[in-house]
Amino acid sequence: MSDSRFFPAPEPITLAEAARRVKADLVRGDGATLITGLAPLDNAGPGDITFLDNPKYAKQLAGTAAAACLCAARYADQVPDRVAVLQSPEPYRAYARLLADFFPQALRFAGAYDRAQNGVAGAATVHSSARLEAGARIEPGAVIGQDAEIGAGTVIGANAVVGPCVAIGRNCSIAPHAVIQHALIGNGVIIHPGVMIGQDGFGFAMGPQGHLKIPQIGRVIVQDNVEIGANTTIDRGANRDTVIGEGTKIDNQVQIGHNVTIGRHCLLVAQVGISGSAQLGDFVAIGGQSGVNGHVRIGDGAQIAAVSVVHGDVPPGARWGGVPARPVGDWFREIALLKRLAHKDKPSKDAG
Repeated sequence: MSDSRFFPAPEPITLAEAARRVKADLVRGDGATLITGLAPLDNAGPGDITFLDNPKYAKQLAGTAAAACLCAARYADQVPDRVAVLQSPEPYRAYARLLADFFPQALRFAGAYDRAQNGVAGAATVHSSARLEAGARIEPGAVIGQDAEIGAGTVIGANAVVGPCVAIGRNCSIAPHAVIQHALIGNGVIIHPGVMIGQDGFGFAMGPQGHLKIPQIGRVIVQDNVEIGANTTIDRGANRDTVIGEGTKIDNQVQIGHNVTIGRHCLLVAQVGISGSAQLGDFVAIGGQSGVNGHVRIGDGAQIAAVSVVHGDVPPGARWGGVPARPVGDWFREIALLKRLAHKDKPSKDAG
């Protein structure tokens, strides 16, 4: 549930208007009913819209106190008569759109210091050669380096560092304590607290006299509408660029090595590690705590299960998992076989 201290209560709208905004069909209920909030099935009250997407929670329908429920057609008959029905083929996405309408301030870090609302806070340090478009906001303690560029509508949070010559596009959100160097950032990018972008990658020429550090002379390119979670690190390229494609969403504590190329609209869950020069196609999804070896290629639309290790190339559209990762059908059969072997000679509980 929302707390009005952090997320002000939204203006009420009618149920008919809510349906219009998310292109849902109001198949039952009074369109004039006022909606004052949104909540999950078990917490929703008389003024709330709730949703059902996962069949695991269908049993909670009977007890919900919501005013209306967003659901697919197959669940409409299970919604109690007292609850209005908003029918949608994608109820969770519809619910997310309404949440964004009701609580736009929850979508990104919008700054914590009102005095910086229309420019640069007094305690910030901005190099005289830096170029800030009108409407950029720089909060206390932030450092903006020589020849850096910040676009209109972008917020640079407290104690964030934007290095020399870095360019950040418009309507971006750079949260406190983020550090960005040797990078070009697109429009609408969200960078959460503690993110480190553009530091040199882990590159050494090994030898008996010691390990010789290899200068990393590439950049990081972050395209439009990327979101990067807290404490994630993205190394700059060694001899080419590290690239994060448009619309990609990266969770907290992810490590992306030098020269990595990540396609458009990928999903990387927490604690994923991508080794240097790996290439991910578009719409790739990688589950939490998985690792991808260097120089590996993962094709468009491939999915990697959580806690997997990818050693070789993955075909487009494939679903792999395990250590080492292989097609999930093979992986599941191997697990089942091992389980049978482990219990083959185990005495029955009824024996003896």
